[in-house]
Parts: sequence; structure tokens; C-alpha cells
Amino acid sequence: MGKKYKPTRRRQGMQAVTLCISTTMVLILLGLVVLSVLTTRNLSDYVRENLTVTVMLGDSVTVQEGKTLGKKLQQKPYAKRVTYISKEQALKEQTEAMGSDPSEFLGVNPFVATLEMNMNAEYANADSLKRIVRQLKKTYRRQVTDVAYQEDLTERVNYNLQRASLLLLVLAVLLLIVSYALISNSVRLDVYSRRFSIHTMKLVGASWGFIRKPFLKRALSIGFVASLLACGVLGVLIYGLYEYQPGATEVLGVNEMVITGCAVLTFGFLITLFCTLLSVNKFLRMTAGELYKI
Repeated sequence: MGKKYKPTRRRQGMQAVTLCISTTMVLILLGLVVLSVLTTRNLSDYVRENLTVTVMLGDSVTVQEGKTLGKKLQQKPYAKRVTYISKEQALKEQTEAMGSDPSEFLGVNPFVATLEMNMNAEYANADSLKRIVRQLKKTYRRQVTDVAYQEDLTERVNYNLQRASLLLLVLAVLLLIVSYALISNSVRLDVYSRRFSIHTMKLVGASWGFIRKPFLKRALSIGFVASLLACGVLGVLIYGLYEYQPGATEVLGVNEMVITGCAVLTFGFLITLFCTLLSVNKFLRMTAGELYKI
């Protein structure tokens, strides 16, 4: 009796380890997609907010007037950041970039003072920018000579980001379906190997709730361990990303990591419990003859 018991326990332990590993791998993939979906919006905002609108100021505008106008624009709902660039600073930057001073052969400083304005993400689209440009030219026509921005780049960025968001959403839905199928099959195989134990407990008069209880506890334990392992792997990947790409902190913050961790834990618990419940109920409904036929 004891010789048969040990191999059975060992086999069940290996089945639990296999189920835990397969569940962990699926949860890692799910966590990566959740992270991607969450960071897409942040990436979209980051890209939009780094598109620059250049407000060119007239020669008669003094440094103080330019800075005062910059402060006024900074208070507008569409402005995220406004930086005043003087004529001298513009000349210095261009001299460093080109390796020569344009004023030496032109005789004058060819650059004008500007306000470099980064927009809030919700205003960084073609329609809003056109309306803002008209408003700036009309309201500050004495100080502002022109307003420039890369219209084609703005439209292209918005279009590509929308496509990326849609693609990630579709990928997330498909992965949820695939994840359910993979974990469900693993759980069913685990319960299938113990179908005769279920039938034996039925024969001695155990209630369905009593029979389900150890299976559901086992599913909770496996789901919890698999979720922790998946969160650990995702944490290592994020740490590596931070090490090699410091700018990743702009689009991947604590909130995204917490939401991803909660999603992985919740999915790990729910999917293993749900699949186990379905599988156990299936074998509970079967007769002895049906168990031998499958």
C-alpha cells in the first residue's frame, strides 16, 4: 500500500509543478500585453507633448516682453511648457550645431526670439493646433509674427499611435482567449488524472461541495504561486528596461506596474478556479462507465 502511495504523491506533485510553470508562462505573456496597453497611452501623451510649436516674436519685442508673453501662454490650458529663446541664445545654439557663426558673414544676427511651446497631449492634434495658431496670431498680433509647427508630423504621429493602440487591444483580447485555453487544458489534465478519486469519494457519500474543496484549494495555491512568479519575472524585466533605457520611466511608472500586478494576480486566481470548477463538475456528473470510456 505504501509503495503505491508514494509514486502517486510524486506524480501529483509533478503535475502541480507542470501546471504552475505553464500558468506562470501564460501569465507573463498576459502581463506583458497589459503593460503594453497601459503604457501605450502614456507613450502617446509623451510623444504628443514633445511636439514643439514655435512662436516667432517680432524684432521690436524686448526680452522682458517676450518672457511676460511666455508666462501668459504658460497659463493657457493647452500649454504644458513654454520656453523663451532669445536671439542671442538661438545664435549660440545654431553656431554650435553648424560649427560656424552665421553672423560673421551676414553681418547681423539672422535669428529672432521665439517661444518654444510644448502642448498638452489632448491639444496636440491638427484641429486644435490650427485653432490655437489662429488665436495666437489674432490675440498677440503685435508681438507674434508667425507660428510654426510640423503639421504632417503631428498627423502622422497621431495616426500611428491610434493604429498601435488598436493593434494592442486586439492582441490583448486574443491573448486572453489563448491564455484561457492553455490554462484550461492544463487544469483539465490535472483533474482528469484524479477522476477516479472523485468517483470514489462520490461512492462513499461525499457531497459535491466536499469533493470540490481540495481541488479549489489546490487551484488557489497554484494560481497564487504562478502569479507571484509571473510578477517576479515581470519585475526583473522592468528593472532591466529601466537600467538600459532610463527614459522608460516617462511612460512606465508605479501606477502601471501596480495595475499590471493586480491584473496578473486576479487573472491567475480566477482562471485556475474557474477551470478547476468546470473540470471537477464535469467528472462529478459522470457515471463509472463514462469514466472508463474517456
